[in-house]
Amino acid sequence: MAKLSALICAHNEEQRLPACLAALSFCDEIVVVADRCSDGTEAVARQYGAKVVSGIFPIEGPRKHAGIARCTGDWILELDADEGVTPAFGQEVRETIDRDAAADWYQVPIDNYVGDQLVRHGWGGSFGTASAARLFRRGHKSWKAERVHPAAKLEGVFGGRLTEPLKHMVDEDIADMFARLGRYTALRAQDLADSGKVKSLADDSFRGVRRFFKCYVSRKGFREGDLGFLISLMAGLYPILSNLRAREILRGRAQAAKVERLAPVTAPAPLRRAEAVAQ
Repeated sequence: MAKLSALICAHNEEQRLPACLAALSFCDEIVVVADRCSDGTEAVARQYGAKVVSGIFPIEGPRKHAGIARCTGDWILELDADEGVTPAFGQEVRETIDRDAAADWYQVPIDNYVGDQLVRHGWGGSFGTASAARLFRRGHKSWKAERVHPAAKLEGVFGGRLTEPLKHMVDEDIADMFARLGRYTALRAQDLADSGKVKSLADDSFRGVRRFFKCYVSRKGFREGDLGFLISLMAGLYPILSNLRAREILRGRAQAAKVERLAPVTAPAPLRRAEAVAQ
């Protein structure tokens, strides 16, 4: 029988973590990465028998790699603290990894909730997803060093898509959705500024319109009414706001560098005393 590890990265999630961990009894071990936690996240994790990796991980890729390093399972199930699973999901995961010796990773469907409303359509454009590669053999998934939505590299044989979904409480309400867009674009802007891959406003606008169309039409966001329109709009705004904020960061850095260059050079204290004696 294959050994299964559950990996959860959490930041101040003591309220939501218990429900997530309580449903993972089908896993052989649980690893919780407590990133800059100032609440009871670590205590809750240990209460449920989880291994805890505590530290400061501003970059998402290294955060996940730190957790993977503590996992000892043949397979890893990747979760967030605001996600939950059903007994049927656990049964399907166990049957899948015990049965299939050829595959190395699987796509997992995700049911996203805004408050109490299930929103199935329209997700994408770095603002949400309805499916992700969350079940994989240890050593077959890695992430780039980025602050938000790091690109993942998957190696080996794709096994297909599971049937049972994860339940993701993605936003409490529309205000929470706007706040998330602010957090995501702030982090993405730092990545863009650091990499120097800041595009023109025209390029950003084109990408934004294309993402809106893809989410609202191709991914059928229109079927979700007001929320579908809003989610598609957020996906379209994501690249535009990220790049505008990146340009703002670069202007700030350039101004700071200019001020530093123009600052008067003060002679070292011993030299000033020597000049005073000479006078």
